[in-house]
Amino acid sequence: MHNILASVPAADAASGSYEALRTVRERTVALCRPLSAEDCVVQSAPETSPAKWHLAHTTWFFENFVLAPFVGDYRSFHPQFGYLFNSYYETVGSFHPRRDRGLLTRPSLEEIRAYRIHVDDRLADLLAAAPAEVSREISQRVTLGIHHEQQHQELILTDIKHLLASNPLRPAYRSAIEAGRDKAPAIVWLSFPSGLYEVGHAGESFAFDNEAPRHRRYLENFRIASRPVCNAEYVAFIDDGGYGNPALWLSDGWQTVKSQAWQAPLYWERRDGEWWQMTLAGMRPVDPAEPVCHVSYYEADAYARWAGKRLPSEFEWEVAASLYEQDGNFLDSGRLHPAPCGVEPRFFGDVWEWTQSPYVAYPGYRPSAGALGEYNGKFMVNQMVLRGGSCATPKSHVRPTYRNFFYPHDRWQFKGFRLADN
Repeated sequence: MHNILASVPAADAASGSYEALRTVRERTVALCRPLSAEDCVVQSAPETSPAKWHLAHTTWFFENFVLAPFVGDYRSFHPQFGYLFNSYYETVGSFHPRRDRGLLTRPSLEEIRAYRIHVDDRLADLLAAAPAEVSREISQRVTLGIHHEQQHQELILTDIKHLLASNPLRPAYRSAIEAGRDKAPAIVWLSFPSGLYEVGHAGESFAFDNEAPRHRRYLENFRIASRPVCNAEYVAFIDDGGYGNPALWLSDGWQTVKSQAWQAPLYWERRDGEWWQMTLAGMRPVDPAEPVCHVSYYEADAYARWAGKRLPSEFEWEVAASLYEQDGNFLDSGRLHPAPCGVEPRFFGDVWEWTQSPYVAYPGYRPSAGALGEYNGKFMVNQMVLRGGSCATPKSHVRPTYRNFFYPHDRWQFKGFRLADN
């Protein structure tokens, strides 16, 4: 099995049409086909979720936010599924603790599949005959649900990778990944003058609420690397004692390094003096030309200090990325692993890129009314912004203005970084 998604077309995620919805829903199911029923139940860490839970939660999202408000006679598939598969929407009701999702051996995987079919059928009926006065709002909610499901497609892959990496057998999710190259091309420094720049989303196309409003930022002159830091460069940091030098680390980062005994990125292992890493295709040698992946913000920041550089702000990243094609190695390619760095500047795909920007609201931001206002706004504290998408992100899901966010110690997502300076 080379490309798990070969038979599933890419979705036009910007459209709230039934065709776009069906395509995204089928892709989620396709991502779970290589998994056994046992694979779909287990949760390997509090921050991850079982594949079965992802299949059900994305279905609950459509049931709760589209079907229940707009289908007058709608009855939920199961009266307790709202409690089991609500994620964090406090205004909707109570929910099962996140850390205990892996204990849900029931409902069965087959019942979850039946739940998806039930909701998909009712969505098809609704979209075929939606009253004109609410059709626009229904389409907007379906579009949000499509993008929400695309987020969970990436989470299915990152969470199953964490699960398989926890197994001493290091089993593979997919077939082998083709070999890369011995050396990444040299970094080219892209220069930008100081001045006022417009950032943030504008226009009628879809974006999450945290990407707006569009506003101006003054930036000092800066340079940004044409590519992310690669594995060979990161190995040099390790070999130079980077994980043992407290002068390179933020205080919280140094405490994390010591308490977690970090010595390398997540999933890296030493074998006979060489670095190997766990991938969705099982264990393979670390490719020196690929972007370094599965590093925390703390590690990215420490490397930047060691290199005499810094991380870019999210606004520097956006200004630079907006000049380049939104092309790269995404979920759609089927590789499901970062590809070797190329000669041309590339800002999208492969790895989410840490920035030095805290995840906070833009000037004039207001969360949406009601439960959907909980989607992004309430998380705007203690997290850092990442940009660009990864090898597990659907291509139609990302934009130059897309703001991902995680806690600075998180590593299980496909995260890397590029350097900047002035």
